[in-house]
Amino acid sequence: MRAEKPDRWHIGIIGGTGLADGIGLEDAQEIEVSSPFGEPSGPVTMARLGGVRFSFLARHGAGHRIPPAEVNYRANIDVLKRCGVTDVLALSAIGSLREAMAPGHFVAVDQFIDRTVSRRHSFFGPGLVAHVSLADPVCPGLSELVAAAAGQAGATVHRGGCYLAMEGPQFSTRAESRLYRAWGADVIGMTAMPEARLAREAELPYALLGMVTDYDAWREEESGVEVDEILRVLHGNATTARNTVRTLAALLPDARPHNPIDRALQHAFITAPAARDPQLVARLDAVAGRLLG
Repeated sequence: MRAEKPDRWHIGIIGGTGLADGIGLEDAQEIEVSSPFGEPSGPVTMARLGGVRFSFLARHGAGHRIPPAEVNYRANIDVLKRCGVTDVLALSAIGSLREAMAPGHFVAVDQFIDRTVSRRHSFFGPGLVAHVSLADPVCPGLSELVAAAAGQAGATVHRGGCYLAMEGPQFSTRAESRLYRAWGADVIGMTAMPEARLAREAELPYALLGMVTDYDAWREEESGVEVDEILRVLHGNATTARNTVRTLAALLPDARPHNPIDRALQHAFITAPAARDPQLVARLDAVAGRLLG
C-alpha cells in the first residue's frame, strides 16, 4: 500500500484557459501528463505561490476547444492525482437561479443536483465495484478557506449554494429554469459533474467557487442567456479570480490537517480481491493505489 497523504498542501486548480497567467507563479513549468483513462484536457502547469505548490489545468483545453460533455473528467482528475495534488479547487462560470446571487458575485457551492446523462461518472466498474459516500460532496474546510480568500480579494461571496449540473451545451428553457428553482437549486452550470464525484473517488477534497455570469432563463421580463454577456462578466471577474488564488495561498495553514476525505475509499470496495480485474486495478494505480498498490 502507498503512504498516506503528506502534511503539505498541493492545490490542484481546474479553471479557465489563462487562469495561471498573471498570478505571479514561481518556478512555473508546463508538463504533459498521461492517463490510462485517455487524454486530459491539456498539460498541467506546476508552480509555487507563496511557498505552496499549485497545479493548474484548463478544463476546456487551450482556446476553450472542448465542450462540457466532451471533457475527459476522469483523465483530468487522474492526472492531478498523479501530480501529487492533495486538494482540488474548481473555478467555474455559473448562472444564477436566485435574485440575491447576482452577476458578478461568487458562490462557494456546497451541494449538487446532477442532471448530466452522457458522461463517465466513475473510475470504477465491472471488475472492481466501489461505492463512496457523496452526501456532502464539497470539503467544508477547503470551501471556507476559498470563500474567505475570495472575500479578501474583493468579491461578494455567498457561502453555500446548490449547483444544478445540466448536460448542455444549450442553455436552459424557461420551463427547465423554473423547475430547477422549485427543486431548490441556486445556481446552474455544465461542468461540476462528474468532476466532484470523481474527485471524491480519488480521495481528493474538492471545493467549487462559482462566478455568476448571468441570471438563468427564469426571469420572464428578460431575454435568455447570451454568450457575449457571459464573457463580459467573466472578463470582469478574471482579476478577482486570480487574486483569490493568490490570497488562498496566504491563508492556507502551514501544515495541511488530516481530512477524512483522504480515506474516502477505505471501505468502498465491494468486489472480492480474487474477483478483481487486474487491468482495471492497474489503471487505478494513482486514484486508488493507496489501497490497491
